[in-house]
Amino acid sequence: MKAKVLDTNHFIALENEYGAHNYHPLPVVLSKGEGVFVWDVEGKKYYDFLSAYSAVNQGHCHPKIIAALNDQAARLTLTSRAFHNDVLGTYEQYITQLFGYDKVLPMNTGVEGGETANKLARKWGYLKKQIPENKARIIFANGNFWGRTLAAISSSDDPSSYKDFGPYMPGYDLIPYNDLAALENECKDPNVCAFMVEPIQGEAGVVVPDEGYLAGVRSLCDKYNVLFIADEVQTGIARTGKMLATDYEEARPDVLILGKALSGGVFPVSAVLADDEVMMCIKPGEHGSTFGGNPLACKIAQAALEIVVEEDLASKSYDLGMLFREKLERYAATSSVVRLVRGKGLLNALVINDTPESDTAWNICLALRDNGLLAKPTHGNIIRFAPPLVITEDELLEAVQLIINTLMLFEKN
Repeated sequence: MKAKVLDTNHFIALENEYGAHNYHPLPVVLSKGEGVFVWDVEGKKYYDFLSAYSAVNQGHCHPKIIAALNDQAARLTLTSRAFHNDVLGTYEQYITQLFGYDKVLPMNTGVEGGETANKLARKWGYLKKQIPENKARIIFANGNFWGRTLAAISSSDDPSSYKDFGPYMPGYDLIPYNDLAALENECKDPNVCAFMVEPIQGEAGVVVPDEGYLAGVRSLCDKYNVLFIADEVQTGIARTGKMLATDYEEARPDVLILGKALSGGVFPVSAVLADDEVMMCIKPGEHGSTFGGNPLACKIAQAALEIVVEEDLASKSYDLGMLFREKLERYAATSSVVRLVRGKGLLNALVINDTPESDTAWNICLALRDNGLLAKPTHGNIIRFAPPLVITEDELLEAVQLIINTLMLFEKN
């Protein structure tokens, strides 16, 4: 009897039959990753230009992270926070000193980091700012995305996130992104405890604010005694050419949310950092997670952060990002397909010259796949490009040429 060939269609059919239909993946089935490359089940090799939404900044299966994973997994994986373990404190010391905060609260996923930051801000608002009970407000920017929990969708203006999932979390309000006047108007309300914002909006299509916006946010939050919460889950850990995107300006946040590349894509790890005035508002029993701060996660996260420092991935991201945009902007200048190139570091996007309702960007991504590079559209007509930060200049130039060659197939003669 002939053995059944387990090909791409087989695995996609399994997911369609037995899995929830809450994602619309590009039709490719991956089985291996190393550095900047991934391979599908048929053995075809691709450049990964999504990096699991910037979770794999250090490259797929970085040997130092895998070694840390294997070493700790053989010793101790989980104690819960009912007991101390011999890894957590060392990791907490490392990450707080690296980013310059008094304390860290470890969690598992990026959205849990956002939830934790919101709870911290409300608690601080009641204890420190003396906001009346149940009156605390948190301000968000239009176009934000920090997950799909009920709290996260309550701050969203994207119907695909919030429609038919109400009622919504009270105390959340939206203002335009990159609009300091709108922020100041809201901050005048003494019940506002925090403004939570992405330094660069990733899911919205790599929307970069005006220079000075983040410093302006910092200044207004100081003026009105409002906490500045920076959602750096996607922009942090060297992705934008600095260790944090807020490092581009005098814009140190009061509360910093990290995730994704905090583990190099090997394990769910997130963290919220703040100084004592904010963090010590939370008392035992008021917030936590069974897996948050587990020994395995801590060992992996410290290894992942050490790689970013040792390999100077922030500087590499800065330099290669400039090169990427230079090449694509030169192409876009005479292109009928590309309307705009934008980004910082190795977090970049092409805005395709078509409507968000069109399938042009999707078709370009299918063609890119066929040509050996993986990327995915967001918001219909925007293609995000975010390769692992360990990519070399030669690899980047080869990938850029591949992107250009693919775009040329869609040019209108």
